[in-house]
Amino acid sequence: MKLILNVDAITHPLTGIGQYTLRLARGLRAHPAIEETRFYSAYRWIEDPEHVLDANRPIARIRRWIPFKPLALNVYGAVRSRAFLWQTRTLKQYILHSPNYILLPFEGPAVATIHDLSYLHYPQHHPRERILFMERNMPRTLAQAAAIICDSEFIRHEIISMLKVPADKVTTVPLGVDPAFHPRDPANLRSVLGRYHLDAVPYLLAVSTLEPRKNLPRLLIAYARLPEALRARHPLALVGAKGWLNTELERHLAPLEGTGQLRRLGYVPQDQLHALYAGAHAFAYPSLYEGFGLPLLEAMASGVPALSSNCSSLPEVAGDAALLTNPEDVDALTQGLERLLDDHPWREQARIRGLEQARRFSWESCVEKTVEVYRRLQQGSAHD
Repeated sequence: MKLILNVDAITHPLTGIGQYTLRLARGLRAHPAIEETRFYSAYRWIEDPEHVLDANRPIARIRRWIPFKPLALNVYGAVRSRAFLWQTRTLKQYILHSPNYILLPFEGPAVATIHDLSYLHYPQHHPRERILFMERNMPRTLAQAAAIICDSEFIRHEIISMLKVPADKVTTVPLGVDPAFHPRDPANLRSVLGRYHLDAVPYLLAVSTLEPRKNLPRLLIAYARLPEALRARHPLALVGAKGWLNTELERHLAPLEGTGQLRRLGYVPQDQLHALYAGAHAFAYPSLYEGFGLPLLEAMASGVPALSSNCSSLPEVAGDAALLTNPEDVDALTQGLERLLDDHPWREQARIRGLEQARRFSWESCVEKTVEVYRRLQQGSAHD
């Protein structure tokens, strides 16, 4: 079979969807069942998936400008769609896969990955232009897609019930975790942790884009309610690229930064992120809603006791390994953080169970199950 993979999502800073797309690009290109894989981004073909991140840097700069200019976004989308249709006019025998929700117009079979429905559940947590974009383009994508992939059973049921997509059209393909996320000898972490002034510091780690759905204000309020001695011993290290709609978050960040109990690290490159996970005393991810929750999986694979939310897809990822709480209950979050940081028997069991749970997920399995979706699509086309 032949494949066109849209690799727009592989842009700086590399988010969870970007990681997913990059892993698919690498795995599908090497898969024996794929005769040819072509990569498309923005308005042109890209030869090597390893070069996509650099090739997409100019596009990333354009996108930071476009979302605040709806007319420019609409013009860009229309021109891009026409360009893709023209460039693929002789490629109808290929399968098109968009790993980032929205499909480009295409006359052959198409697959879309829908990671979550946060734009429906939490429209107030997204820039208005993004909501308009999804509302305008999602119906067309659902009509065009011969198959839909999602990251969790929770999201699969939402797609079927909320978007009225036939159940046999939607397949759950869980994400994976890079083997580079694993427990490490503290002596091997010093060079990286030293750059962030965290060497020999038993820090509480949080990793997420700084945007409202990640529930960071409540995490900070809950953390600030911990006993002073516990906060002094376990400062909160916050990793994540700047997001959007963060006025409330900034109000809570400043006081903790002023006391030195919070270290804002910003975006951290992947090779350094491995060490920050492995060096953490504990990990907190109380998101309001997730389609999967890749940071939670990465923390467990790193041998770090974790706290997360008892809602959306996160219990699927956590299994019985993490401490799950109501993300909207600050008191419950505070109690959970205290146990996460200071209950040593529970922490040891959580570390062991987390490593076992993480072993159930791999990018190799993600790629293989994605190829199975393509095979079914191809077989269905052959029977038509």
